[in-house]
Amino acid sequence: MRRLRSVAAVAAAAVIGLAAGCSGGGSSDSDKPVKLKFLSLAWQKDSLAANKRLVAEWNKENPKIQVQYVQGSWDNVNDQLVTSFEGGDPPDVIHDDSSALAGFASQGYLTDLTKLLPSSLKSDIPQSAWGTATFAGQGGGEQGIYGVPFLQESQVILANKKMLDDAGVKVPTVDAPWTWDQFQQISKKLTTGKRFGVAWALKSPVNRVLNLALNYGGTFFQTSGGKTTVKVGPQEREVLQRIHDQLYKDKSADPSALGMGTADPLPGFYAGKYAMLPASIYMRQQVIEQAPKNFQWVTIPPLKGQTTQQGEIAQTLSVAADSKHPKEAVKFISWFLNGQHQVELAKGDWLIPTSQTAAKDPSLNTPKDGWDIAIASAKNLILAPYLKVDGYDEFKTKVATPALQSYFANKISIDQLAQKLTGDGDKVLARYQH
Repeated sequence: MRRLRSVAAVAAAAVIGLAAGCSGGGSSDSDKPVKLKFLSLAWQKDSLAANKRLVAEWNKENPKIQVQYVQGSWDNVNDQLVTSFEGGDPPDVIHDDSSALAGFASQGYLTDLTKLLPSSLKSDIPQSAWGTATFAGQGGGEQGIYGVPFLQESQVILANKKMLDDAGVKVPTVDAPWTWDQFQQISKKLTTGKRFGVAWALKSPVNRVLNLALNYGGTFFQTSGGKTTVKVGPQEREVLQRIHDQLYKDKSADPSALGMGTADPLPGFYAGKYAMLPASIYMRQQVIEQAPKNFQWVTIPPLKGQTTQQGEIAQTLSVAADSKHPKEAVKFISWFLNGQHQVELAKGDWLIPTSQTAAKDPSLNTPKDGWDIAIASAKNLILAPYLKVDGYDEFKTKVATPALQSYFANKISIDQLAQKLTGDGDKVLARYQH
């Protein structure tokens, strides 16, 4: 899940680590340990600490399989990986997100883990999550598992608790979530004077809109006779129209927030400029770290349309096809991602663990800091349809992003948006059809 956010500058370290490639392990001397490189994209303070501590613990307990931690960055990891793959010297263990795996798998850069994974790990992670890392192999070959999914995110709403209380708005529960209609009504009610009910940060709108569209069964893609095309019907239009209405009909959403990145509205949220902020669950951590001491906030469960479903993608650990030690790499991954360790990794990144064992941990099922809402939201996740679409990245970058930005800026109508997405989108996807 390549979260679009500002990450501390760590690219230099990653370049050095990737350039070094896989080292050691080629000696016939059985006394020498196997050496693995682990490219990690952990970036939050607690996540970095958890990742490094686990690697150190592994190395202490496994003198014959030593893992070198290499720091990477979400900002440029895939460009770096392509360079290292083509150079034949990638890291052995690769942290990325499931949306990047299809391309790498089809080009033969990743190891099919299907027969290498232990049954204990396979059974602890639900089949729906494995689906996010299951793709056709090189040249469109048989389906295989090209990564172990371990962290997922859902979209919730962060709200100013005092503003809700003052307006007499009751906080919804997981069992009785707000509908989109209720959310729109409440956003309008909370809009007073210079305060907006909601801020939609839509600088990078595509994945977010496509994931939320599943609330109404909107998939945006259809496949028939082996050919995939873009569709924008009534189901796909629901969330698009509702956000647009908040901006220009109800005027309950701040238009100036449209060009903001994910975390950019937080200062305005703290200052009372917005009552509610739709966001990923990991944003809770930044609120805790940054908000003023007396700031009262609450996590609102995912909204309900016809359903509460959202698109599921995952952070993954994969093994490079060029790794000299795939079995040892899988052994490390299986240990690193066991139930107890996923608890630590989830807490570090403020995300949902895929491990069913981890998800039951009491520390992740507490109302404190909205953890119970986050964990419960996992039941809403289904496979994001775009994960299986060849050419999606180009469609997103060249067609969907500019078209959605124009629509939300009120420069084009929803009909014109649909024409751009289907017309230009189909031309892009046609180049990727097998």
